[in-house]
Amino acid sequence: MHVLVLGAGFSGSAIAKAFLPLAQSVTGTTRSEDKLAGLRALGIDALVYDGAAISPELAAIMKRTTHLIQSIAPGRDGDPMMRPSAPSLAELMPNLEWAGYLSTVGVYGDHGGAWVTEDASLEPVSARSVERVAAEQAWLAIGQASNIPVAVLRLSGIYGPGRNAFCNLAAGTARRLIKPNQVFNRIRVEDIAGAAVFLSGRSIGGIYNVTDHEPAPPQDIVAEAARLMGVAPPPEIPFETAELSPMARSFYGENKRVSNKRLRDLGFVFRFPDYRISLAELWSNGHWRG
Repeated sequence: MHVLVLGAGFSGSAIAKAFLPLAQSVTGTTRSEDKLAGLRALGIDALVYDGAAISPELAAIMKRTTHLIQSIAPGRDGDPMMRPSAPSLAELMPNLEWAGYLSTVGVYGDHGGAWVTEDASLEPVSARSVERVAAEQAWLAIGQASNIPVAVLRLSGIYGPGRNAFCNLAAGTARRLIKPNQVFNRIRVEDIAGAAVFLSGRSIGGIYNVTDHEPAPPQDIVAEAARLMGVAPPPEIPFETAELSPMARSFYGENKRVSNKRLRDLGFVFRFPDYRISLAELWSNGHWRG
């Protein structure tokens, strides 16, 4: 197995790390040369890729790639692997056996707090979510045309070591915004990696929500982290009077409970099924700092 992770950021590097014991080679790309050393310290072969020009070194790695994770966000021109000017995937990766595309639950848009499954209507609100829908469709079409399993992993809000409520509390940036009946969906980064390994190891394609079992009000996570830290939680702030960036405010415009039943029905077991178990593990093991 030769694994290539396009976009080895927070999620991509966790996935690459999870593949290391299983693969003959694991390569991750990053836009920044400053991040190469960090990836290599994890044991991951690392290359710079800006989502446009494919270097001879990356082209050689693509030729041998059997398992692909595409984590680079699309832009106005679409997915970097699907642009009209790009060589075909079959030409770039003739040995490809499975591909995973990292998408977002943002493609569902707002469902008024109702539960949604992978069969729910897609009502993306933001431009970035509209682009994700187009990228999903392109990858699924490629999989169907080439008879290669393509798994679309729709990820909820990602957190883990170095990116969590403890870090926000320590930095003084945590807030408890109160919007009645608002919930968010979230997922530990290690469970994203586990889902990718699980699906690839079984050559499974299709669309899967990768999110924990319990959508919850965002202020509850902050309060639980503060309790574990033994500090006072920040004061409650009504959403209507909070000062928020347009992007942050847009997140509160989408309210839904995302189901992970399809993935669980396949036999996947989440290490961190809810935020309480996850926060307790982060805190007790000192993993919250990264």
